[in-house]
Formats: sequence, C-alpha cells, structure tokens
Amino acid sequence: MLSSGLIIFVVLAVFVVIVLVKTAVVVPQRMEFIVERLGKYNKTLGAGFHILVPFLDRIAYRRSLKEVVIDVQSQTCITADNISIAVDGVLYMQVMDSKKSAYGIDNYEIAAAQLAQTSLRSVIGKIELDRTFEERDTLNQQIVAAIDAAATNWGIKVLRYEIKDLTPPQSVMQAMESQMKAVREKRAAIATSEGDRDSRVNRAKGLKEEAIAISEGEMTKQINEAKGKSQEIELVAEATAKGVKMIAEALNAEGGEMAANLRVAEQYVKEFGKLAKESNTMLIPSNMGDMAGMVATAMSIVGETNKSRVAT
Repeated sequence: MLSSGLIIFVVLAVFVVIVLVKTAVVVPQRMEFIVERLGKYNKTLGAGFHILVPFLDRIAYRRSLKEVVIDVQSQTCITADNISIAVDGVLYMQVMDSKKSAYGIDNYEIAAAQLAQTSLRSVIGKIELDRTFEERDTLNQQIVAAIDAAATNWGIKVLRYEIKDLTPPQSVMQAMESQMKAVREKRAAIATSEGDRDSRVNRAKGLKEEAIAISEGEMTKQINEAKGKSQEIELVAEATAKGVKMIAEALNAEGGEMAANLRVAEQYVKEFGKLAKESNTMLIPSNMGDMAGMVATAMSIVGETNKSRVAT
C-alpha cells in the first residue's frame, strides 16, 4: 500500500496541474480573450502568455480580430416598379472592440446579416429593376453605411458588402432577353445600312474620280492634237513660204525667167500627156499650137503673184 506521504504528494501534484491549467492562458496572434472575475468583466487579454487568478477568473469570450466573411442568404425584394427579384450577397466585417462585441449584442454575425437583408430590401425598394443591375456599387455602399451606423455599438466595423446575384422572375428575364435581342438587331440593321451607305458613297466617289480622270485625259489628248495640228499648219505654211520665196528669188536671178518658162512648158506637156493616157475623151485647147502664148500667160500669173508677195 502507498504511504500517506506519497498520497499527499500525488494529490498536491494533481492540484498544481489543475491550477496551472486554470490559470495559465496562451492567446494566439490576432485573437483577444475576455476575462470575467466572479461573473463580471475584468480585462481583455491580447496575444501572448497570461496567468489568471485561480477559481476567480475565467475566459468568458474569445474574439478573432481577423476579417470575417458572412454569407447573406438569398431573399426576395420588390423594386420601385413592383417587380420581385431574388438577391443574395456577402458581408465583410471585422471586430474592432472585443468587449463591445461580447457585451453589446448576443451574436453580432447574425445581427449584421439580418441588418444587411433589411437594409437591402429598403434600398432596392427605392429604385427600378433596370437600375438595380446598373447601380450595384451604389447599392453596396448604401448597405454598408446602414449596417456600419448600427454596428458601432457592437464593436465591429463593416468593411464592404457585395451583391452576388440578382435574379428576376422568368417572365421578366424573357422580356429582357427579347428587349436585348431587339436592341442587337437594331444595331445590326443600323450597322448594315451604314455599311451599304458608305459602300455606295465610295463607289460614287470612285466613278466620279474615274469620269474626271477620263475627261481630263480626253481634254489633254484634244489639246495635244490641236497643238500638233497647229504646229503642222505652221510648219507647212513656213515651208510653203520658203518655197515661194526661193522661187521668187530664182525668178529674179539671171536666167531665172527663161528657166521658169522652160519648166512651165515641160510641166504643161507632161500633164497634157497624162490627160491623154487616163481619159478616152480629151479636150484640146483652141490655141494648142501657140505654146509660147500659154507659157507667157502662165509666167504672167507667176509675175503677178510675185508682185503681190513683194507688196505684202
């Protein structure tokens, strides 16, 4: 059997262990413990090792100082234009004062979620359905402001609220899809008509530029042809003038008139011979034998021409 001294030692050891368990407390990082002494708030323990008064102090509440995410359940809200939509969201908040969160309200998480739902119904009831999709950020800010005002006494800080989903009734969804389809078809028709208009305009501009280019080319061609003809006439006139001048000079030279008489007589005989060969009918001048008279007549015409040229 164990001796009485050993039994007493064992009892004391057990007692010491129990006391250490009851009095030694280690608080993790980003946590705070609320200590009550005889049922009354005594102090708040931060992260680290702490010793409590045995049998008098106890840890009543444990609070995390980390950001907490609360899922706000889906609920039915009625918009300003009397359309029911199902809305759910997510609430982000953080404990700022452990004492207030412990004694200010029984369960701050449930309270914050309920307050988020009531605030959401109130905010959505003031706007129309179309605006609920467009103004999510505004809705989130209004809900955060409403919850944060009430949560100040609870020792918590509402950081943000995000609407996860907005679900209108099926009939409204079908009407919205039809509306969006009509808008898309309208945009497609407008885009097609604008494309056709631009195409027509471009083709018209191309035909216009082509016509202008063709007319300018035709005008340039006509101008060039006119210039060419003008230059041709000028060159022929100059050559003729030079020829006449040379003939006149040759006639005025010594022996020129005699040479001219001989040339005219030869040409006359030559042409008369051609006429006899080319035609079966031949007209013979009455003065065929007077060759000298015909030459003199021709030379007199040439002389008159020279006088006119000199006078000019």
